[in-house]
Amino acid sequence: MKVLILGSGGREHALAWAVKRSRRVTEVVCAPGNGGIAQVARCVPVDLKDVDSMVRLAEAEQPTLTIVGPELPLSVGIVDALQQRGLRVFGPTREAAMLETSKAFAKQFMKRNKIPTANYAVCSSLAEFEKEISVFHPPLVVKADGLAAGKGVLICTSRNTALEAAHGLFSGALLGSAEAQVVIEEFLEGEEVSFLCLSDGTHVTPLVPAQDHKRIGEGDTGPNTGGMGVYSTDSILEPGMTEWILHHIAEPTVRGMAEEGMPFVGVLYCGLMMTARGPEVLEYNTRFGDPETQAILLRLESDLVDALDACIDGRLDQHELRWSPGASACVIASSSGYPGSYKSGLHITGLGSAALVPGVQVFHSGTARLDDRVVTAGGRVLGVTATGESLQQALDRAYQAMGEINFDGMYYRRDIGHRALAKQK
Repeated sequence: MKVLILGSGGREHALAWAVKRSRRVTEVVCAPGNGGIAQVARCVPVDLKDVDSMVRLAEAEQPTLTIVGPELPLSVGIVDALQQRGLRVFGPTREAAMLETSKAFAKQFMKRNKIPTANYAVCSSLAEFEKEISVFHPPLVVKADGLAAGKGVLICTSRNTALEAAHGLFSGALLGSAEAQVVIEEFLEGEEVSFLCLSDGTHVTPLVPAQDHKRIGEGDTGPNTGGMGVYSTDSILEPGMTEWILHHIAEPTVRGMAEEGMPFVGVLYCGLMMTARGPEVLEYNTRFGDPETQAILLRLESDLVDALDACIDGRLDQHELRWSPGASACVIASSSGYPGSYKSGLHITGLGSAALVPGVQVFHSGTARLDDRVVTAGGRVLGVTATGESLQQALDRAYQAMGEINFDGMYYRRDIGHRALAKQK
């Protein structure tokens, strides 16, 4: 098999690494890839915003399977375009991807299908926002309707700051383009869980749970990012909770999408808040998470390609995933200034030494190759990922490997998994 992976981040590096391990795969191609992915796949250029560019590449390469990594190609309909040309592709159609690409659609869908989520209002103007906000008590959450690379969710401590946020979203001042709709939500309290599932449009199979750390600062402070680290252990969810989430959230989502004529085939990522009322959906993503994928795939013992094939063929109920016990953890090394402005092109040292630490894989998020050197090329640069018999061991290995790596201004959180470790004491 030749497998084509669309994307260029740490998630795609982890996917390429996992796909390469399949006994059936002879070649992995990644477009556009990055400096680390080039070690496990042939990297070729492509414009992930341009369907024609991606279609031309797929028609030239003729892969046995195409895997779509990020949300942008899904939002422009690459799955539909490849399916129309008879090519096998893993990911949801443009319509089904609206669970992620439109927060307003997702909230209204959850209401129709009685899926637990925060109380909300969808507003099409600042005047409507001012009217609706009167029924919400601070703190509250203001969300951009469309894709915003993790920067469209604003937690507001007063109605005034919420109005300022809404004004910034409607005007385009906050994200660079004006939002047609803005969502207000009640603020939910509890611990967040990333609950990812595979779906073939009818059946649902869960992956192991993970917990992301979205804030830039230790102790979960500072602005939201695309994710600064993640860990995965079976103990994230209490016994029986996986079945509850499947029965009340994941399966009704897939069933509802099928009933509404938008069958969902791909990865359904349910971002959950474990509240006093029970699990509630904060958001959906319609693809593998980043950095969750790095930690999750390190624990996958069975063949990823077999599982994705089962989804495409509608026979996921006949396929079983096997997972290693214990734990995994991923710590992100970021550029100084991220999630704001940052420099690129900085030389990275110590990658070889880091890879020698037992149980460690270093996945590249934003790197490039320049004159046989690996340099920084993004805000999130590396995902240093490790397995262990315990969460503490996985974290110790990841941080030991991180200690071998250096580039100017390198920053990483030193408290990934802190809540779980505190509970164990």
